Amino acid sequence: MLYQSAKDWHAASHKNVLLFGMSGLGKTHLSNMLRAEGGWFHYSIDYRIGTRYMGEHIADSFKREAMKVGYLRDLLLSDSIYIGSNITFENLAPLSTYLGKPGASAQGGLDFDDYMHRQDLHRNAEISALLDTGYFIDRAQDIYGYRNFVCDSGGSICEVVSPDDPTDPVLVALAERCLMIWIEGSEAHTAALIDRFDRAPKPMCYQPEFLRACWDTYLQENNISPQDVDPDTFVRWVYAKALAHRQPRYRAMANWGVTVSADEVAKVADTAEFEALIAQALERRC
Repeated sequence: MLYQSAKDWHAASHKNVLLFGMSGLGKTHLSNMLRAEGGWFHYSIDYRIGTRYMGEHIADSFKREAMKVGYLRDLLLSDSIYIGSNITFENLAPLSTYLGKPGASAQGGLDFDDYMHRQDLHRNAEISALLDTGYFIDRAQDIYGYRNFVCDSGGSICEVVSPDDPTDPVLVALAERCLMIWIEGSEAHTAALIDRFDRAPKPMCYQPEFLRACWDTYLQENNISPQDVDPDTFVRWVYAKALAHRQPRYRAMANWGVTVSADEVAKVADTAEFEALIAQALERRC
């Protein structure tokens, strides 16, 4: 690991960390806090995906919809309007909307093959964005003078790496430059996340083999054709299964770094408390 002990952590002139775990457990909250207090550069993987690697795909999907409207079509063809994605750290809706949900087109769903294509684009984009982490660490120090760096990873990071493989190229590259920090949730947290998702289901990125198996099972269990699937009902059905699928992968990734609980994270109020928490996690590991 980049820091072998709490002593190494406290003595380090540059502190570089990567936060990972289920969405909704505090990764972005911590990252925003560290950035707001100064001294920490915040690198958002999802923002990088939605701008650098999938920005054109997202904008093109907007343009396809605009071309269906005569009023907008004429303006777009004459270069009279500009259509783009206004993605931010706080609003990643353009990316999730592009990913979409499979199912009936009348209910906003995507053809499953189109959906899987978009999933594949996201997977490749996420790997590229993760591998850009070292570049952004150097860039943050060289251009802006930041001494500390936090990588705010997406919830699907565990789907694009092989955590049990000590030669996994993404994890090797990340561990060389960052302390990997798993924010571990409890069963209560998982239940709360499922309840929140049920109220507002949103698109996600999944491991392709897992997703295809879930899709086939859903069609068979419900004796339903793909074009009749309610997109929200399907993603609600698959969400809890996805969390269970991800948990052992997160746990294996934790061997590359340290673990803190979501309850511990919730109590962190400032940078000093964050640094103390990571020191404690390093002591526990030792």
